[in-house]
Amino acid sequence: MKKEFLSQAAQTLGTPLYLFDLDRLYQRVERIRNNLSARVELCYAVKANPFLVQALNRQVARFEVCSPGEYHICRNQGLPPEKLVISGVNKTQKDTEEMMEQCPNMGVYTAESLQQWLLLNQCAQKYGRTIRVLLRLTSGNQFGIEEDTLRKIIRERERWPQSEIIGIQLYSGTQKHSLRRLQREITRLDELVLSLKEQERFVVQELEYGPGFPVSYFEEDEPLGEEEFFHSFSQMLEQMEFSGSITLEMGRSIAAECGYYLTSVADIKSNRGQNYCILDGGMHQISYYGQSMAMKHPPVSSLQQRPGEPLPWNLCGSLCTVNDILVKQVSLPTPELGDVFVFEKAGAYCVTEGIALFLSRDLPAVASWSEEQGVQLLRPHTAAEIFNQNQ
Repeated sequence: MKKEFLSQAAQTLGTPLYLFDLDRLYQRVERIRNNLSARVELCYAVKANPFLVQALNRQVARFEVCSPGEYHICRNQGLPPEKLVISGVNKTQKDTEEMMEQCPNMGVYTAESLQQWLLLNQCAQKYGRTIRVLLRLTSGNQFGIEEDTLRKIIRERERWPQSEIIGIQLYSGTQKHSLRRLQREITRLDELVLSLKEQERFVVQELEYGPGFPVSYFEEDEPLGEEEFFHSFSQMLEQMEFSGSITLEMGRSIAAECGYYLTSVADIKSNRGQNYCILDGGMHQISYYGQSMAMKHPPVSSLQQRPGEPLPWNLCGSLCTVNDILVKQVSLPTPELGDVFVFEKAGAYCVTEGIALFLSRDLPAVASWSEEQGVQLLRPHTAAEIFNQNQ
């Protein structure tokens, strides 16, 4: 995105501001798709950035929903229920019944435990629904089901005619740089599919897998070589004995590159030989994966071209904590009040993951930009104090 559009958005909407470049988002999805085989579909993880779901409606096959709030967001944004994957570790009877009552053609539900499996079936029976289910295989943490329990559910599937188990889901984490680790997980899935066919007489129709592709956020990160990385991963999928459909659940890898976080200089000072810029944003609004007390340098620049010799500056936010440092010792000419800094690769998690309500500072505005539509306001600056006081 060109600087003039970023400047226009900052002047028109004010800062702090999240701005998402939809053209870049579409290009990113196309790039991922072009590096994968034709049988692979994409599922967008809504938790990565719920403000992108409407824009991605025509770009991906599914949307993973992990809470009632995400479900309502998708429905409010006009997403068809048949594209939703109802996931998450805490499925309540009330929320599940609401979804089944409202959406007889829901895409697919995941079962994270034996208790969830029973709950889904009880609700389906109550509303006369026939539902499609993915059984989530654990990767060794609080998510998913042990293989023995998964096999037990499959063996007893005839007891629950209102549920069709269509396949297996596996997600084990994000920022996976190791192709060996990805190969181990794919091999595990492939072997499980073969074993279920031979031992349980069950044919897996679909695998939904979260590869957790990495995003390079910081200057210190080694270049990934993404084209080669994607090629190697695609070869792993092609070498599987499993011949059914594969859906890759992705969030960070799709959304990160399209996002910008804009924040203005509110104060300038020097204390004990250290130069400080106080910004109108802060750590509660911009958070990169792996960021540790701002010791790493994310892609950040000023929209203003100031003359003078570059000096080391610490960019700090507006919170009353010494932890509120966004970047340490970034080299730039002395800024002025009102200058706008742009943090790139802020499209994933930043808008929802931070401690947004701390100190009751207003929530940033959220906007999108595209060549066709220009800047579109998605959410205005919103007062936070309404959430932090007695009603």
